Amino acid sequence: MSFQEKFVEADGFRIRYLEAGKGEPLVWFHGGGGLQLNKMHELLAEKRRVVAFECPGFGESPVNERTNSMAELAGTMGKAIAALAIDKFCVTGISFGGKLALWTAILNPEKVSAAVLFAPAAIRPPNTRPPTDPAQFRAMLFAHPERLPPMPPPNPELARKSIGFAMRIIGPDRDADMEARMKECKVPVLVLLGTEDSLIPTAMGRHYRELLPDCHVVMVYDAAHALDVERPEACAAVTDDFLTRQDKFVVSNERGVIFP
Repeated sequence: MSFQEKFVEADGFRIRYLEAGKGEPLVWFHGGGGLQLNKMHELLAEKRRVVAFECPGFGESPVNERTNSMAELAGTMGKAIAALAIDKFCVTGISFGGKLALWTAILNPEKVSAAVLFAPAAIRPPNTRPPTDPAQFRAMLFAHPERLPPMPPPNPELARKSIGFAMRIIGPDRDADMEARMKECKVPVLVLLGTEDSLIPTAMGRHYRELLPDCHVVMVYDAAHALDVERPEACAAVTDDFLTRQDKFVVSNERGVIFP
């Protein structure tokens, strides 16, 4: 599945996005390292229209000094989605993007049919901060880095800009305003957590179950923080299953994931 690069003007920003597939729109928000697609996105695009946004302040976009919170960024991205004439959609995201996806569902319950949060950074253990050393950070991202193909080294300047922006607006480990609004959010939510993730451990799952009225938590085995990269088939299968069945989502139709 070939993704096409496009741009949309919204809320005073020129926002880059990648798009592929047809059918029900599925919006993807990237993590703090920026927009990078993988096999999971290709599999999802076989059944849906996948729109993967690059948030203002990431990649080659100018430094974003205007946005000051995740809720504010979710408002901007909501305008970008509306500018594409998308009225009803599913929203997904990983880590930083997981919190952004959750805020998008909170702010747009009438437009978001379901949300899938991959290792979301919305609720984190106390004083959680990713390491600044690239080798240590990569070790935290992957349970089995030796299984992955060689990756091009990141651009240090772009990486500093992106991570600096993400850390500036990510908010506290426990966001009281967000958690209060989670209790009123009726959007069906699936939370995916890697069993080997030391940044967002599986214990965080119980908070989502307690706070969200309609929430499932799934543990993806043998995966760390970048679970979509390490287990693309499993993540795509459970995401598709949840989005397709929603209220009937009890037991997976696919092998490779465990439903608690």
